[in-house]
Amino acid sequence: MIHSIRGLRGMAAAPHALASQSALAVLREGGNAIEAMVAAAATIAVVYPHMNSIGGDAFWLISVPGQPVRGLDACGASARAATRDWYRERGIAQAIPFRGAVAANTVAGTVSGWNAALGLSRELGGRMPLERLLADAIFHARDGAPVTQSQRANTLAKSAELHGLPGFAQVFLPGGRVPEVGARFLQPALATTLQRLAHAGLDDFYRGDLARSFATELQAAGSPLALEDLQSHRALWREPLSLRHSSGALYNMPPPTQGVVSLMILGILDRLEIEGMDPNGADFVHAAVEATKQAFRIRDRHVTDPARMKVDPASFLRAETLDELRAGIDPSKAAPWGAGRGPADTIWMGVVDGEGRAVSFIQSVYHEFGSGVVLGSSGVAWQNRGCSFSLDPAALNSLEPGRKPFHTLNPALAVLDDGRTMVYGNMGGDGQPQSQSAVFSRTVTFGMEPQAAVTAPRWLLGRTWGRPSDTLKLESRFAPEVVDELRRRGHEVELMQPFDEAMGHAQAIVRHRDGMLEGGADPRSDGVVAAW
Repeated sequence: MIHSIRGLRGMAAAPHALASQSALAVLREGGNAIEAMVAAAATIAVVYPHMNSIGGDAFWLISVPGQPVRGLDACGASARAATRDWYRERGIAQAIPFRGAVAANTVAGTVSGWNAALGLSRELGGRMPLERLLADAIFHARDGAPVTQSQRANTLAKSAELHGLPGFAQVFLPGGRVPEVGARFLQPALATTLQRLAHAGLDDFYRGDLARSFATELQAAGSPLALEDLQSHRALWREPLSLRHSSGALYNMPPPTQGVVSLMILGILDRLEIEGMDPNGADFVHAAVEATKQAFRIRDRHVTDPARMKVDPASFLRAETLDELRAGIDPSKAAPWGAGRGPADTIWMGVVDGEGRAVSFIQSVYHEFGSGVVLGSSGVAWQNRGCSFSLDPAALNSLEPGRKPFHTLNPALAVLDDGRTMVYGNMGGDGQPQSQSAVFSRTVTFGMEPQAAVTAPRWLLGRTWGRPSDTLKLESRFAPEVVDELRRRGHEVELMQPFDEAMGHAQAIVRHRDGMLEGGADPRSDGVVAAW
């Protein structure tokens, strides 16, 4: 599909069609964008279980006409017991493993974000009951959801390393086999958990019977997380980072996310006079890749838990800083490049309602299936975000109790000078800010429809989920002369599939000044745009 879906009264975009439909149903029943997003977030945690879970983290950007843009940090901190000595006592001295209970060392924050966002929704007049918002997710967990090709492929790729972990095989390998595409995938324990949240309230996840169950099972599996870690967790309202762009005001989340990277890339591109470039040409790809290198170098030196940042991240968005970074780019030669951050499994979703309230949302368990630990009584798969901590006390993101991990997650939102509002984002580790730069620039700078901007061939510098190499990865739909020219400029190019899932799942929604909505969903995913 190359043409955008359009509507007037509400729109949702997600990498799974059932999540988009959950959001649209809430909008049609009178719910607002925040309520619709909670419904979508619950549904996608069930129907795209390899990508995200209620045992993961989330970040929100929320725009309400006439009010400042709000950011919501629903990221959990490391356990109080998660010290370097704790790992050393277990024979782990070099690096935290990616899998198992020792990787399940941070609180899962996403449900706290749903709760905080619904508090704002009520202030805005939202009245949809929680039971209704979770109804679709409960149905799909209890009665089944069709297995996608993405779920099957990821289960095939990861089951050998995960099948022996607590709870994994019982949930993700029913009958001892990887389920076929289209099979009915059941999660009865998760259905019961969601029903419990619907009736007892979302806070039960942290301070009720569910919290006590989580803590008991996590510790039995060998995690350092304890009940007091869950009880002390709260989602935090944060002032978003903002960039003054020639097209308007661009927003993203502050640390511990890499939101500043996404804004820096767009700020540098704004200074490189890309308007006359071909959006699928070598000049534009080279400019975006070189801007990415400049931004990643700053990220890797500075971005960490905001409580431990030594510089103000907003300082990297000042005009003089971006001018200096732009000056460091050679339009004809690739700069040297080192190693990236690594993989991430995530979903991004957007909702805009008929009143113009807009939500950009991202939810994740980090690697495919997170830690691989699934809590038996609740069916909750727990994230492994904390494996990104370093056991080196001198490292920027060194492990300490109660510390927030570095997050590749970053939802994006723009309020443009021409009256448009845009929400956009994608999954994919280091690829997130890169795909954001492609989708935003193609939509706003080059004037493409959102669907065409999302569908167009993409690139990715460095590592992403399923791809450990640090090459410049190009989808094979780029013209051969573009590939040749990028190699001539010094890029180490690796060709990928025409529509490669390693590029991430991107979506975008634009609301025009007159209220018209148009959106695009990624053909690399199982998603759609749903509108009315």
